[in-house]
Amino acid sequence: MKPSLLALLSGSAVVAQQIAQDPGVRGPPLEITHLYYDQMPTGIAVSRTGRLFSCYPSGLDANNTRYQVAELTTNNTETPYPNSGINSPPGGAINYTTYPPSGANYQNYFIGVQSVAIDPLERLWILDTGRALTPDGTLTIVLPTTVAYPDSYINDVRIDLRPNITASGKGVAYITDSSQQRRNGIVIVDLGTKEAWRHLDGTPFVSAEKQHLASVWGEEVYFVPGPGEPFTFDPTGADGIGLLDGGDTIVWSVTGGRRLYSISNQYLLNRSPNSEVEAQANVRSLGEKGQTDGLMQDTNQYIYAGNAEQNAINIYNARNSSVSTYIRDPRIGWTGK
Repeated sequence: MKPSLLALLSGSAVVAQQIAQDPGVRGPPLEITHLYYDQMPTGIAVSRTGRLFSCYPSGLDANNTRYQVAELTTNNTETPYPNSGINSPPGGAINYTTYPPSGANYQNYFIGVQSVAIDPLERLWILDTGRALTPDGTLTIVLPTTVAYPDSYINDVRIDLRPNITASGKGVAYITDSSQQRRNGIVIVDLGTKEAWRHLDGTPFVSAEKQHLASVWGEEVYFVPGPGEPFTFDPTGADGIGLLDGGDTIVWSVTGGRRLYSISNQYLLNRSPNSEVEAQANVRSLGEKGQTDGLMQDTNQYIYAGNAEQNAINIYNARNSSVSTYIRDPRIGWTGK
């Protein structure tokens, strides 16, 4: 053991040396932008003009009943978005006439919004794990059952609006399916034709790592499927997703693991008979970046990853393939996106 970590005895006097300790913080100071009081958010989107939006999926927290999407109007007030009506399905968001209970099949109400994202045209995209169609004609895409399975949990979305990547010229959406029933994959949607397909379905690249065990605030985090059921390892698959190289490279991670993966967009856009084999052969592991929920990219080829185990936000630098800590603070808990 190094002498600096000991209390050294000098004659009859004990000389206390400075003991190394975890500083707890790193990076710029935190700034409180909004305080959440009664609903648990899972996503936030910020427009170029500074407007803030959050979502509160009813499928993750029974207290998320006031609205599924809200605009954050002050540091402690929120307004249902785009209105309170679409956030209030008649009879609630759960259909109890089925066993097990399922999402209510309303196409004109929000059921369980998991993610919100703003595209380069300043449009707010709302990813609902159920189905939604707004009365005022806001664009909604309903995923077929061959793409979003009954036990799917479509989790996060990124939009690429470049006209040259699809024949329709309207761009694509990349969506992660983080199903805890291990039906994981990446969903691709042509925003022009509304066609949707899956890639990497059920592969290790989109599935939780075997025996993955996270530690948050010094406590081991196991997964409990339901009351009275035995605990197990976190089965949550592909969750966070981001774009690099202007959208030419897609990156993602699983919640039940610590690795970051990438693939060229050409393999996800390909729908030829051999496209799935080619996609699986061209996935890259970018290494570990910590226990992550959501991801976010910027224009500097950085991927920001919330590190739940370290109360931190980490950065993956695509220029040199390194991971570093951007900010760390004990007040950060289960950093999302």
